[in-house]
Amino acid sequence: MMKKGKFPLILASASPRRQELLKSAGVPLKVIPSSADELFAPGEKPEKHVLRLAREKAGEIAEQFPDRWILAADTVVAIGEQVLGKPKDAKAAAQMLRLLSGREHRVITGYCLLRSSVGKGKEGHVTTRVFFKLLTPAEIRWYISTGEPFDKAGGYAIQGRGAFMVKKIVGSYTNVVGLPLCEVIEALKEMKAVEIFTAENAEGAEKI
Repeated sequence: MMKKGKFPLILASASPRRQELLKSAGVPLKVIPSSADELFAPGEKPEKHVLRLAREKAGEIAEQFPDRWILAADTVVAIGEQVLGKPKDAKAAAQMLRLLSGREHRVITGYCLLRSSVGKGKEGHVTTRVFFKLLTPAEIRWYISTGEPFDKAGGYAIQGRGAFMVKKIVGSYTNVVGLPLCEVIEALKEMKAVEIFTAENAEGAEKI
C-alpha cells in the first residue's frame, strides 16, 4: 500500500517488459500508453530518435496529467547505420536474423522522466553492444516458428528463447530487454519522483 497522498508513476508504454522491470525494483506504477508516431525523421540518428520519441511520449501523457511524474522510453536496434524495427512477418524476421548473425549490433534506449506542472525532468539514452553467434538456417527457422520475434525490435528477445543467439553483451542487460533500469531508477531517485526501496513497497508494485 502507498501512503495517503502519494501517487504511482505513470508509465507511458504498453510494453510488458518495461512494466516487469520497474515492478521488479518495487516501483509503484500505472500504465497509460502513448500513441506517439514512432517514424524516423529524415537523417535522424538512432540516439536522437529515441530521445525525441521518449520526450514526445512523455509530453503527450503529461498534457493529461501535468501534476504526475511520467516515464516514457523508446528502444531501437542498430547495426551499422541501419535501424531494425519489429518484423512484420516471417520473411522480415528471417532477414533481420540473417543480418544480425555472427555480428555486433547496438541496442539504444532513450528515456524521459517528466513532471510538466513544475517544469522538472530528466532524460538520457543508453547503448548496449550485443554480439550474436553465427546462426544456422535451421536455428533461424526454429526461432521464427516460436512466434517470439514479431513484437520485438530487431526480431529477438534476449530474455526469452532468443537468449541462445547472444554470444556476449557489453553494457546494460536490462537496456536490451527494453529499459536501462539502473539509470532510470537513479533518475527517479534524483527527481524524488516516487518512493522506492522502502518497507511499504517491498512486496511489489501496485497492480494495474
